[in-house]
Amino acid sequence: MSGFRLADAAIDVHAGLRALDDPGSGACVTFEGRVRDRNEGRGVLRLDYQAYPALAEAEGAAVVAEALVRFEIRAATAVHRVGALAVGDLAVWVGVSAGHRDAAFAACRWIIDEVKRRVPIWKNEHYVDGESGWLHPDNSPVGARE
Repeated sequence: MSGFRLADAAIDVHAGLRALDDPGSGACVTFEGRVRDRNEGRGVLRLDYQAYPALAEAEGAAVVAEALVRFEIRAATAVHRVGALAVGDLAVWVGVSAGHRDAAFAACRWIIDEVKRRVPIWKNEHYVDGESGWLHPDNSPVGARE
């Protein structure tokens, strides 16, 4: 099974892996993006992700569909959290299955890079000094992207 979705609760990694199960696949590559406790030298307490669901899911689905054409893979799926997340929480998960590892690694890397670049999801980082700031998932301040 292939696709993209937003999740407002913890990502079920095992369900994602089951969706990639295919007897013709010799490789399965996954990526887990977690909330870290620092960003650009600042201590992070927590963050909030927000998205316009219809647009984010459509663009995320387009990214996964493009990967299926671009790479020799059998399946791909990606899930991105929205809502409040704590340090250590899983924020994004990408999984790819393919006949061979090279295609699986390349597609997984391409999908996460394209999701971060193209999918309209924003995060509000809350810092230990009491300040907060909105960022696009590529970590650039909102309004600073071209």
